[in-house]
Amino acid sequence: MEQFDYVVLGASHAGLEALRAIRAHDADGSIAVLDREARLPVSPTVLPYVVSGKCAEDRIALRERRWFDAQRVDYRQQACAAALDPAHSRLHLADGREISYGKLLLATGAAPAVPPIAGLQDVRFHVLRTLDDALALRDAASEVASEAGRSAGRAVVLGAGLVGMHAAENLARAGGRVTVVEMRGQVLPGYFDAPAAARIEAAFRDNGVEILTGRRVAAVSARNGGCAVLLDDGEARDADLLLVAAGVRPEVAYLAGSGVAVERGIVVDEFMRTAAANVWAAGDVVQTRSFFGDATPAGGILPDAVEQGRTAGMSMAGDPALQPYPGGVPLNTYGFFGRRALSVGRDAPEQAGPEWEVLVRGGEGADGYLKLVLRDGRLQGIFGVDVLFDPGIMWELILRRVEVRARAAALLENPQDAARALMSGLWR
Repeated sequence: MEQFDYVVLGASHAGLEALRAIRAHDADGSIAVLDREARLPVSPTVLPYVVSGKCAEDRIALRERRWFDAQRVDYRQQACAAALDPAHSRLHLADGREISYGKLLLATGAAPAVPPIAGLQDVRFHVLRTLDDALALRDAASEVASEAGRSAGRAVVLGAGLVGMHAAENLARAGGRVTVVEMRGQVLPGYFDAPAAARIEAAFRDNGVEILTGRRVAAVSARNGGCAVLLDDGEARDADLLLVAAGVRPEVAYLAGSGVAVERGIVVDEFMRTAAANVWAAGDVVQTRSFFGDATPAGGILPDAVEQGRTAGMSMAGDPALQPYPGGVPLNTYGFFGRRALSVGRDAPEQAGPEWEVLVRGGEGADGYLKLVLRDGRLQGIFGVDVLFDPGIMWELILRRVEVRARAAALLENPQDAARALMSGLWR
């Protein structure tokens, strides 16, 4: 049986940042990185651009193999976890091998969630989570585009999150006739507030995409080489291509019987430790608290995955500079049809008290839209469409609980320059 001081299970953003943090403090410990994929690690955020052809698949790896070699890391591909035995510090792999670890990081990410729709498993459909998924969807989109030239190319996208909307735009640009079905009342729910989402939806409609919000798919059936999608009101849409973009679920099947607590994801503390001794977790596979302390589990986004990975790696290596993970703060940047939407933080609750303040610039018909959400004078959230600001700086202002009430008018008028001025004073 092989033995390593550290084992990192997963090689996306959280796992790679943890590896960097471990090596920064422990230059000599033996490390194995186990990646279930057959390809070099890539970011899920780049996959829509592979589908569109903007990014070549051979130029998007997060790390090349020589980087792992330089870190003196045993990097293994197609290494899938089958079971975890924390009592004996052993990880069982799907190929029958066992690996003993001193400290283990679970960074296995998430897999596409497939809703229980009647007939869905009997038809061909696509998801978008891996590079292989992206290449398959790109090829299928090309087929739809060629069919569109004969007035037959039709695509249906289930879900109006970031993945679904990116794909819908690419399919529309390729010439397909596209329908997006979203069960909630707006596109990009959980990412943007209603006015921002309405502007994004209008742009899609203007570019020929049919958007059906507040609707559900009741059943799917095979038809003419594609499928028929039956909606909850009895209407139907034919599809030559069907994309399921209904969210993700954490990859935790290998933890059955391990004693590692799993709810909506692996439960961790502020240092990313699980309930099992010498086992940490980070990234899309975990459930973490919200920064705002409102008991809402934080969603998986790239900056949070990096921060969680750094925290886990420093904790595993015993780095004295370790700080607790502050909790998740949503941050999303979204480009669509040459335009840009940004959101950082949270919106005000429906029953907001007097400590909340909401400032809005850009009504109906205005060129841009911006909303600031403050609580007790501190920034809680900012949402914008076609308004320039640095989401990273806004993220820092929220995390640092900076008092911004005196600069609120300036932030609303010119969020880019006003936020930079605030941060420059803090960084001095």
